[in-house]
Amino acid sequence: MRIIVLFNLKPDVDPATYENWARTTDIPGVNGLPSVSDFQVHRATGVLGSDAPPPYAYFEVIDIAEMEAFGVDASSEAVQKVAAEFQQFADNPQFILTETL
Repeated sequence: MRIIVLFNLKPDVDPATYENWARTTDIPGVNGLPSVSDFQVHRATGVLGSDAPPPYAYFEVIDIAEMEAFGVDASSEAVQKVAAEFQQFADNPQFILTETL
């Protein structure tokens, strides 16, 4: 299972503050979960073939090894703390579940 999270920062959030938090807290924390095989955060830099701004500034890609185990990991106190911090940065994040064709 791969979860793709699309989001913009809340208007009052400094991108450098969020990116520092992502590098020092979010990325290592999520990658340390036994149920996660890989977690990456990407910053959008543009729309191919267009001068239009991207609809989302950031994208997270979470590769889940086993969804049931991820549910257990996600309910832990440590993950709930990081999730609450994430909600302070992200403006209405969209968590999209995917499967490979």
